[in-house]
Amino acid sequence: MAIFTDDGGLTRRGFLQGAGAGALGLMAAGCRPAAARQGGIVSSPAPRPPNIVFILADDLGYGDLGCYGQARIKTPHLDRLAAEGTRFTQAYAGSTVCAPSRCALMLGQHTGHCRVRGNARVPLRPEDVTVAEVLKSAGYATGIVGKWGLGEPDTSGVPTRQGFDYWFGYLNQHHAHNYWPTYLWRNEERVALKNVVPNEDAQGGGVASERIEYSPDLFQKEALEFIRRHKDRPFFLYYATTIPHANNEAGKQGMEIPSDAPYSGEDWPPQEKNFAAMVTRLDRDVGELMALLKDLGLDGDTLVLFSSDNGPHREGGHDPTFFASSGAVRGIKRDLYDGGIRVPMIARRPGHVPAGAVSDHVWAFWDLLPTAAELAGVACPDGLDGRSVVPALLGRPQPAAEFLYWEFHERVFTQAVRMGQWKAVRKGLARKLELYDLRRDLREERDVSADEPAIVQRIEAYLKTARTDSADFPIRPPPKA
Repeated sequence: MAIFTDDGGLTRRGFLQGAGAGALGLMAAGCRPAAARQGGIVSSPAPRPPNIVFILADDLGYGDLGCYGQARIKTPHLDRLAAEGTRFTQAYAGSTVCAPSRCALMLGQHTGHCRVRGNARVPLRPEDVTVAEVLKSAGYATGIVGKWGLGEPDTSGVPTRQGFDYWFGYLNQHHAHNYWPTYLWRNEERVALKNVVPNEDAQGGGVASERIEYSPDLFQKEALEFIRRHKDRPFFLYYATTIPHANNEAGKQGMEIPSDAPYSGEDWPPQEKNFAAMVTRLDRDVGELMALLKDLGLDGDTLVLFSSDNGPHREGGHDPTFFASSGAVRGIKRDLYDGGIRVPMIARRPGHVPAGAVSDHVWAFWDLLPTAAELAGVACPDGLDGRSVVPALLGRPQPAAEFLYWEFHERVFTQAVRMGQWKAVRKGLARKLELYDLRRDLREERDVSADEPAIVQRIEAYLKTARTDSADFPIRPPPKA
């Protein structure tokens, strides 16, 4: 039997023990039931749950897609995805850098509670419950292709030990810098590639001298094949591409791509041609995936979500201001202003998600797990910070969570809170809280903390309970001046 808390929620360990022994169909606090329950008995059988495809770009900015205002980079397939679905304008990543953002996505917890709170190579634990484990308990086939970042080889954090039936890609984020690596991982086996990297380091990073097998092309092939293999049963595909991240080891030539087409003739710096070509290549791949779903008759049975792990980067020679990659918001990767954490979020499922809609519902990566659980009709573990956003996906009114929380452990310890129209940022525990009214100041340029003492007091009170300490990511004192 599963182990339940006093409020009916499953403990995280109890979920793992009980998912296959009666936990299905019971929803923990914060997860909306998929079918009405009468006297502890499900009143009607749930229909077959939808397939779920979550496509995650890497360092793609809020303003890098045409449907979010981009004027120069061509993204016709993603623009069509938005036209056929709902475009969310106030969706947030789990963090402002890679690994903690992906941890929040997988575990349903914000960075004040989740296991991985920075880019240090800390693995998920056996007792952590991922969205893949939740969906696997509902009979889903679960697969991940691309970049993981939550566990090294032979640790408890590798995807196949965290609920994924199938895995292909990079285990750690440093290896993922190199677009022409000498190897990738399939399940728990190292797969040799034909590329040559003469300066390869211990983690697989470096710059290739012979470029034969481009990893995003391999990911696309694997993603399409996963869908084909599992077309006859519900599946969850987490497609975590590395585009348009830079290869930091390649310096100003870090925007690695086989060709800068269709931008070869533009009068732009070569790094910007390459960056734009990467985004358009990703757009092409999304279009190919959507065409496959339609060809297989899965179009109406599949919820497709598209987003990015954090804001745009200033790496590999790319200047995020060249294409106005942050859009109308301020900041980039490694900032907790909205430019570092507000991301594109497109949802599409014909007949369910409204087409051509734009939603200002405020939600974040940690809402994926309870949302997926509701769609699958299964239990959530307890201890989640997220809650289901199924009503918002269906175009129905839904109150936003009272608070969203982030913390960032690089440089000085920084915290951010979203509370309704208000956004607070604090750079260091001893520093005062900055406060911005996003309705009037989307770029977070005018600190109104002195004018709104009651709002500051309310957020300060929340911050006292928002997080738990982490031995792996302790709060470091600010550097001495």
